[in-house]
Amino acid sequence: MIGRLNHVAIAVPDLKAAAAQYENSLGARVGAPQDEPDHGVTVVFIELPNTKIELLYPLGDESPIKGFLEKNPSGGIHHMCFEVDDILAARDKLKAEGARVLGNGEPKIGAHGKPVLFLHPKDFNGCLIELEQV
Repeated sequence: MIGRLNHVAIAVPDLKAAAAQYENSLGARVGAPQDEPDHGVTVVFIELPNTKIELLYPLGDESPIKGFLEKNPSGGIHHMCFEVDDILAARDKLKAEGARVLGNGEPKIGAHGKPVLFLHPKDFNGCLIELEQV
């Protein structure tokens, strides 16, 4: 059901410094910051030959990343995103198997302009999973 790894998301306490580290120290191609108000984050994508890294920074007081950074002040891996062909079919299959879909269970439009859903980390070995329809 899942396709390729789309990205690994890392919550960071300083978006500008983190982006500069990837660009200057590692020589990565770093995109521009992009606000995603529906998700409460500002993101920067780092392009790699085989996938992407998504740097996450809180946008607003209700940001889920704000709470993550309060627990992990130096940041850390927040989630992994896998591609799926049909997000509704994937959701229905996973829910039938007992997986919990976060939010209201309906896809939102993500940072790539495509539908996304998040799956509860307790159902996936402690890892928050994002599904993105391609």
